[in-house]
Amino acid sequence: MDRILILMRHAKAVDRLEADDDFQRGLTPRGHEDSRKAAARLAMLGLKPGRALVSPAWRTRQTFDHLAPLLGEPQIDDPMALYHASTEMLERAALEAFRHAPQIVMVGHNPGIGGLAHKLAARCGVREALPMGYPTATAAVFALGDDSLDLPTLIEVLNPPA
Repeated sequence: MDRILILMRHAKAVDRLEADDDFQRGLTPRGHEDSRKAAARLAMLGLKPGRALVSPAWRTRQTFDHLAPLLGEPQIDDPMALYHASTEMLERAALEAFRHAPQIVMVGHNPGIGGLAHKLAARCGVREALPMGYPTATAAVFALGDDSLDLPTLIEVLNPPA
C-alpha cells in the first residue's frame, strides 16, 4: 500500500490582538466550521492515518480536534519543533513518522506546511493544482510511491471557500 501524507494548514484563527500571544490564538467560528468541513471531506476519502504530527499551538490543536474523530483518532505527536517549522523540518518529521504508520496527517503553519505541499506538488508536476499561498484550512493529500518523498502523487486538494 502506498504511503499517504495529508498536509493541512490550521483553520482561520483570531487576530493576533485578540490573544495573549501568537501561540494561544484559537480558531474563529469560521475556523471551526472550515475544520469540520475539511474533516468530513477527508473522511469521505476513507483516510485513516495512524499518526498525526500537530503543532502544539492552540489553533492547530483545535483544527486537529475536528479531524481526529473522523480520521480514526490517530496517535498524536505535538513537539514544539513543529510550531512554525520549516519545510525541511516537516519533511524530516514525516519521514520519521512513516516508520510508525503508513498514513500520516500533519497540521501546521505557513510557510512550512504550504511550502512542503507546494514542493511535493511540483515534484509530481501539478503545482498549479494547489491554491496560491496555501490558505487556512487547506489540505493536500499525497500518495508516496516509495520510502521517500521523491515520488508523490497528488490525490486530492481540499480548499475551503473564501
